[in-house]
Order: sequence, then C-alpha cells, then structure tokens
Amino acid sequence: MTLGRTIFSILIGLVCLTGCSVSEPEAKPKSTDPIPAAVTIVQPASESETLNAAGTVRLRRETSLGFTTSGKVASVRYEEGDRVKRGAVLAALDNSTVAADLSAARAERDRAESEYARIQKLFKDGWVTKSRLEQSEAAARAARARIESSEFASRTSYIRAPSSGIILTRNIDAGQIVTAGMTGLVLGEIDKGFVLRVPMTDSDAARLSVGMPAKVLVSAISDVPFDAVVSEKDGRADERTGTFEVSFSLPGSERLRSGQLGMVSVQVARETSATFAIPANAIFGVRTGEGLVFVVDDKNRVRQRNVEIGKLTDKNLEILSGLAAGEIIVIRGVEKLRNGDLIKPIRPSR
Repeated sequence: MTLGRTIFSILIGLVCLTGCSVSEPEAKPKSTDPIPAAVTIVQPASESETLNAAGTVRLRRETSLGFTTSGKVASVRYEEGDRVKRGAVLAALDNSTVAADLSAARAERDRAESEYARIQKLFKDGWVTKSRLEQSEAAARAARARIESSEFASRTSYIRAPSSGIILTRNIDAGQIVTAGMTGLVLGEIDKGFVLRVPMTDSDAARLSVGMPAKVLVSAISDVPFDAVVSEKDGRADERTGTFEVSFSLPGSERLRSGQLGMVSVQVARETSATFAIPANAIFGVRTGEGLVFVVDDKNRVRQRNVEIGKLTDKNLEILSGLAAGEIIVIRGVEKLRNGDLIKPIRPSR
C-alpha cells in the first residue's frame, strides 16, 4: 500500500512538471523598435578654421629702469601697482657723495684753468716750451670733462618716469646699495596700451600676419570677447621653449591688468586639403589615419563605413575621404548601434 502511494505521487509530480513546462511563455523576440540617434548632414569643410591659443595680458611696453651710477638708495617713492605720471621722480640715490665729487671737480677745473692761463702768458713771453703749454691745456680739458661727468651723475641720481604708467615691479628699497645698470623698477607705459602675448609653435605663428583680426576673451573681466589685432611677431624662437611670441593689441579698458590670462581665437586658412569636417564623437574604431562612422540609408538603417581622417580641430574632425556631401551620419549614440540597426533620426536643434 505504501509502495502504491509513492508511485502515484511520482506520477502526479511528473504530470505537474509537464504541465508547467507547456504553459511557460516562450522567450520574447528581439525588439524591432527604432533606436533614437542624433544625426547630421555631411557638408564640405570651410576654407578657414579657428586657431585657439592661451596667453597673458601685458602692457605693450614694459620698461626696466635703473640708476646709471652706483650708490646707496635714499628713497623709493612708489609701490607696485601705483600709477605715476610722466616725469615723476620714482627713486633717488643718496646725493651726498655725488655732490662732494661735483664740488671737487669744480675746484679742480678752476685750478687747471687758472694754471693754463698762467702758462699761456709765460709761453708768450718765451719762458716755457710749447710742450709745457700743451700739457697745461690737456689738464684743463680733463678737469672740464670731470665736471661734465659729475654733473651727469648728479642728474641721474634720480629715476624719473619716462611716460605715464604703472609700477609693475619694484626691486629696490631705501638703504640698499645698487650698481650702475641694475634694474630697480619696471614701468608699464599706459600710453602704449595692452596686448595679449601668446607663445605659439612655428607652424601656427607662420599662419598669422600683422593686422589680422582676432577675438580675445579675458574671463576675469568679461564674458564678451574683445576685438583684437595681430600687432607683433617675434623674429626668432625662444631658446628655452622653441615657441614664437605673437602679440595681439587690445582696446583700452580700465579693468585690464598686466598678468591676466586670456584666450585668443583667430580665423586662418585651412592647413590641410580636408574634404569634410564632422563632429569628433561621430567616429569610432579609430586606427592610424582612419576610423569608422555610421551612415544612414534611405530606410533609416545604419551602415558602417571606413573613412580616412585628418586633423582634430577644437570642435570637429577633418575627413579626407570616405564620405559624400549630403549623406547623413550618426553623431551621438554610436556606442549603442550595430551595423544594420534601424534608427529614429534626431536632428540637433539649432
């Protein structure tokens, strides 16, 4: 009896399992709904491209100032950032030594000229030779030259502003001993205006010429770019970096300061013979000199195609061959697609 119940239970279980397997739904077929994907129309590349670079705002002329004689600094009247007017005395040396030298030189000049006058009279009377007269004349000329030297030292014991401007650098303080020619102050001359100095590679610098228009954005003071012009180009590369410095003149603004950072954008002739330019994120499977794109056919199915690629610019990738004008390509969502997929084209809003 027990054995019969066990067999009956097994049979019932098999029937249940069979029923369950029959009633279980089949696996769902793959969805055939179109996949949304952003697309664009392939258009010929323009004849120009935008060259972007970063640089530093500087006053166009920044002049190093110093004393022409050695001495002790008596006073420095301005600090970094101070505005000064043309002719203002910026710093002065202790003039006591210079004044003493000038007094001594004048006394020596007076003595030498008096001696020369006496020798001249003696020469006329025949009491001294011509050689003695010439020696006395030379001594008088030397004494006068020392006067000129001392007067020059007295005049140049001051540093005066050659133009109205801003003190950019101060390297000296009162009581400091300085040597002739040492840079004591750096003056940025406001009258000459501001420029954006940009280091560039030789190939980029060669594409620019003086007078070309540009746009300069100094984000510290405005979100609106300035109208600028290429004003200067270095004649040779920097020995340390190998770059050429290009200057872009800026319009006057009270908010501009030397040392601010800026970005310049300038339209230049296209460097390569690219046929098309497409968004860089349309490319996948990139290899040396080539990559893949999805081209959309007239039934909205994507077809993988190999293209030859050129230079990557700030926004686009140059295409040298493999596409035709007017074709539609996928520009976003390529990672979700497979060759032959049906898509729902989405045109970017303008």
